[in-house]
Formats: sequence, C-alpha cells, structure tokens
Amino acid sequence: MNYKIDRNSEKTAYIQLYNEIARDIVNGIYPCNTKLPSKRLIAAETGLSVITVQHALDLLAEEGYIEPRLRSGNFVIFRHSDFLSDTPGIAGDEKEHENTSRPPVEGSISYSLLSKTMRKVLLDHADEVLVKSPNHGLPALRVEICSYLARSRGLTVEPAQIIIGSGAEYLYGLVAQLFKDKGVIAVEDPSYDKIKKVYGSMGLTVRKLPLTPKGIAASSLRDTDAVVLHVTPFNSFPSGITVGISGKLEYLRWAVERNGVIVEDNYDSELTVSAKPEDTLFSLSGGSRVIYLNTFSKTVTPSLRMGYMVLPHDIIDEFNEKLGFYSCTVPVFEQLVVTELLKSGNYERHINRIRREKRNKLQIK
Repeated sequence: MNYKIDRNSEKTAYIQLYNEIARDIVNGIYPCNTKLPSKRLIAAETGLSVITVQHALDLLAEEGYIEPRLRSGNFVIFRHSDFLSDTPGIAGDEKEHENTSRPPVEGSISYSLLSKTMRKVLLDHADEVLVKSPNHGLPALRVEICSYLARSRGLTVEPAQIIIGSGAEYLYGLVAQLFKDKGVIAVEDPSYDKIKKVYGSMGLTVRKLPLTPKGIAASSLRDTDAVVLHVTPFNSFPSGITVGISGKLEYLRWAVERNGVIVEDNYDSELTVSAKPEDTLFSLSGGSRVIYLNTFSKTVTPSLRMGYMVLPHDIIDEFNEKLGFYSCTVPVFEQLVVTELLKSGNYERHINRIRREKRNKLQIK
C-alpha cells in the first residue's frame, strides 16, 4: 500500500483515498473476494484519521466496489464485468428520418420516497414554497449541488457558479443566447437531435463534426470555424461513444488554442454501470473554458424538468450581464424537493442502488 494524500489538494482527503483504493481495485491489485487492509492499518500508513478512512470505505461500499461484512472486514465485490466494454458503432451519415430522440428514461426515484420528501418539504418549508425563487435558483439547492459534485465528481465549485433551469433544453437556450455573437457552434454528429434544433432556432449556425470511436477527430476540430463546442463525452446519444482521456485533452487543447468554450453535456453520467467516476472536462480544465451541464430529470423523474449548469469563473460576469435578469424557471417547491433529496443522502442512495441493479443484471447475463 503506497497511498499519497496531498494535503494541499482541492480534493478532500477521503476522496483522494477513495480514488487510490478504487484504482487499485480496478487494476486488480485487490481482486474480487479479497479482503482490504483494516481501516486502522490504512490510517496508520496514510497518516489519516480512522474516521476519514471510514468515510472513504463507506463511499467505496456505496459505489459497489466493496462490501463490509460484520466482524470480518471489507471485501472487494467489484468485477470487470461491471463495465460495458462494447460501444455501438456509428453507421454512416445521419439520415433525416433517423430517430435521434433520447430513449425512455430509466432509474426514476420511487414514488414512495418522492411523496415522502414532498410531504416533508410542505411541512418544513410552507412559507418558502410561496416565495419567488432568486433568478439563478435557490441558494440552498445550489449549495447542495456543490457538495454533491464534490463527493461524486471531485469538482470544487461555488454556489455563484450554479444556474438552475427547467431541463437541459432550456439551458441549451441560455448557452445559445450567451454566445449568440459568436455566430457558430459545433456539435457532435450524430448527436441528440434537440441540441441542433435549439441552437439553430436561436440563430446560431450549427457545424456538425463527425464522431469517431474515440470522439471528434483533431482534424475536424482544427478545421471548424466555431469557437464554441457542445459535446457529450460520456455515452453520447445515439452512438454510445465515451471519449477517453486523450480525446478529452484534445478538446481542451482546442479550447485553449482557439480561445474557445466547451459545453460539457453530462446528462447520462449518473446511472453508469461503471463504478469508477469519469473524469469530466470541467475538472480536467481546472474550471476554465468549460460549462458543465447536467439534469435531474433522468435520475429523479422525467416530469421534474430541472437541470443545472456550472459556469467557469471567467464567464460568470458575462452571463450575469447578458442573462442575469432571467427569472428561474423551476418552481420553488420542486427546488426544495431536490434540495431535501440531496441533503438527506436519499438521492445518492437511489443512484447507487440503480447502479448496483444494473451491474447485477450484467453479471446474470
């Protein structure tokens, strides 16, 4: 065991330890059914407290890497079959009649949990429900999203960077208005059909850049006249392609050289069968030149039209100047419900349960 914890890192110590152990499990250093070292031994060798180590082990258990067994310790349950290794190919050019609407949503939260949370919100926040939301969304929700992103993605962001809106399509519209003066935006080809339609309806010229199995080719990025790029690096629809680390770094290199901006649409990242969190473009960029966009509609319920985007610091002032006057389009009640789901831990427990169910189905097959 040779785990190095950087005390000066923006990532908390337990997240760093979680990443180190998860990497060893994925790499086979701790194969399935083997026992991990005790938390006291890990604490002694890393210089961390036993409580910090326990936080990391709890997260590993929630993510499906390990299983704590009473009076026996923690045992690895991760298998490489937990990963979807095959990705669908891309068939020629996108046909006009091809269905590029996203498939039906799976993974909605249970009705009983949702109704229970709604009742709690009505009891605890009766007065707040009737008050108009701040333009960028409720401060409490934005704080909880920041905490969730830190735990699940290792992203260190501030509430001022978070914008709440009624679903991904509404947020696409804000992006289009923010960069309308650029005139051109590049998107993946093929891609979710409404991305192109929203940008086109807002007066932007849409350049379609062909996807390869490794993402958009460097030559296509080099040849495009766009300075704004919208990508779905994880499980892009309908191709199913996930861009590797080299492809992501190529995107970021393009953004730096072009003085451009990347819109990272991460709509399908939460319910992945992979227990290893994907590196986001936002985190790899150090929080500059990338707008991170995600939605709760897939993980809570499709009827909940709520998404959020994280702006890099160097765009916040421009956004506030151009679009800060827009009222938040999500009702306060729904924002409070999601806030409670995040704060209570029920949202993450739901996500982890769905992931485990998907992995179990793959193992049965």
